[in-house]
Amino acid sequence: MEHNYRTVWSNTTELRLLDILQHSDMSGVLKEGDPNADGWERIKPNVALYRYKGEIHWDKIKDLFDENFIPESDLHEVIAKYSQVIRVGKGGGGQSQSEREDKVSLELTEEILQSMEVGMAFRDYNGRISSMDFHKTSNYLVTASDDESIRLYDVANATCLKTINSKKYGVDLVSFTSHPTTVIYSSKNGWDESLRLLSLHDNKYLRVVSLSLCSRQDCFISGSLDRTVLLWDQRAEKCQGLLRVQGRPAAAYDDQGLAFAIAFGGYIRMFDARKYEKGPYDIFSLGGDMSEANVVKFSNDGRLMLLTTSNGHIHVLDSFRGTLLSTYNVKPVSSNSTLEASFSPEGMFVISGSGDGSVYAWSVRSGKEVASWMSTEAEPPVIKWAPGSLMFVTGSSELSFWIPDLSKLAAYVGRK
Repeated sequence: MEHNYRTVWSNTTELRLLDILQHSDMSGVLKEGDPNADGWERIKPNVALYRYKGEIHWDKIKDLFDENFIPESDLHEVIAKYSQVIRVGKGGGGQSQSEREDKVSLELTEEILQSMEVGMAFRDYNGRISSMDFHKTSNYLVTASDDESIRLYDVANATCLKTINSKKYGVDLVSFTSHPTTVIYSSKNGWDESLRLLSLHDNKYLRVVSLSLCSRQDCFISGSLDRTVLLWDQRAEKCQGLLRVQGRPAAAYDDQGLAFAIAFGGYIRMFDARKYEKGPYDIFSLGGDMSEANVVKFSNDGRLMLLTTSNGHIHVLDSFRGTLLSTYNVKPVSSNSTLEASFSPEGMFVISGSGDGSVYAWSVRSGKEVASWMSTEAEPPVIKWAPGSLMFVTGSSELSFWIPDLSKLAAYVGRK
């Protein structure tokens, strides 16, 4: 085909090309009737996911546009190539100076956070999303929904790889194991509230309000409404330990798997995973908040932890000293809903849902609200940061991927 992107590249700067990707706007580039126009219309929803996830190899992107952007191309293959040249985070070692100069890198700041908007959404759910999880070392995302489905997504290619229905047992919470195609999920049907280990590869069962996996070992922890916390080993059918608590528990392992936290009754109790039977080694106060614990989480570096409660409080604590650093307030949630919050990958920000369906973000350092996104939903969304990425995901009646909008960033608009 005679028309390709070589003429576009020669008449634009790298930032102008970013602007094209950002707005999915090819006016003035693709004329009416151009055979490439249909191809662009089909590819632009997927391109949105890659329009600033971190570092970009400009020379390789140029080649991709020149060689692959034609309607007859397999667009999914083109998208896959994008995911190979767009990196998340800073460049590692082993790179030449020229390779490093070919990259542009963004770090998460308040300005970037405030610019974030929905880049892509999946709206084919027949019920609310109740849980989701990113695999730590792959591009996979898994969701659980009230429509009794478990769905596996390839985030890099913006595609749903598989949908598995759990009509018999229902599904509530879901979490990856260390293997990217194996998940643990809790059933939700009123008569069978067991946990199941499911292979997403062949739909085999290998054989609950809180569920957390240890990233370094084949063990996980669950908390239930019967006021028990159970410790499990994926290789054994029966639980390996049991702790009784005095309220609805929220439980989580730290990133190293050396400790776990159990929150209930206005306190967070810290346990040594190797000798939990001796009781908590420390107890952290939540400053008088006695409402039900919803979700407890550690930051990626293990230095911070957060706890959400049904009264709409998000507490951030020093995980070593137990010092209460900040408390953020949103609308309370109903008794059958869960308020979820998440640390950004480097632990500098916290994002959270709200009882009115809105999403908020705060700076951990200043304790101040830095961004908010209103919603027409009446229930809090589930919310997760993508590991090592400038992207977070919310789940409600649809699955939404939030990414930076470069046109809102003054530092980049001024350089066009």
